[in-house]
Amino acid sequence: MSNKSDICTLSWGLGAVGSVDKSQRWILTAMQNHGSQLVTMLWRILGNEQDVCDAYQQTFLQLAHYQCRQKPGNVQGYLFRTASNTAISMLRRKKMARLSLQVIADRTEQVDNKDCAQELDARLLQEKLRDAVSRLPDYLRDVIVLRDLAELPYVKVGDILGIREATARVYRSKAITLLAKWLAKEKDE
Repeated sequence: MSNKSDICTLSWGLGAVGSVDKSQRWILTAMQNHGSQLVTMLWRILGNEQDVCDAYQQTFLQLAHYQCRQKPGNVQGYLFRTASNTAISMLRRKKMARLSLQVIADRTEQVDNKDCAQELDARLLQEKLRDAVSRLPDYLRDVIVLRDLAELPYVKVGDILGIREATARVYRSKAITLLAKWLAKEKDE
């Protein structure tokens, strides 16, 4: 997965940095400081290269245009929150597209292939988990995204979200309990 974090990272030579307005160089610093963690988190949420690159680009575009090109007070927090919201929106759009395709698929003949069925089961489980994470309340989803998907320590999660480390642990526990409950309920149905 180490190569995955390099996909969206841009190499900024001296010429590129020199062409950026001085008031906006902090964006390049944010890319260098948080880019690899951001890409790791996006990979865990989205699961494919194209979506990760799209979400990464969208995140930094929003940062560059934040309130008339002003620097937010907590750049790291803004980046991770914007990236997770962008990723969740992408997942929701994909879900709607899948539902539309499901209507079409229901009208067609289904192929009985065990290998395809197993692959489909694994993908459906992933999609169910991603959907369940997207349904969590913001304060729980943020902790899950930063702790489990971005692999940040609880101290860092607390710093980004402006909460104590212990609170982040409690929120994660509540989120996992809710996810388990929802997925078990779906399994029983």
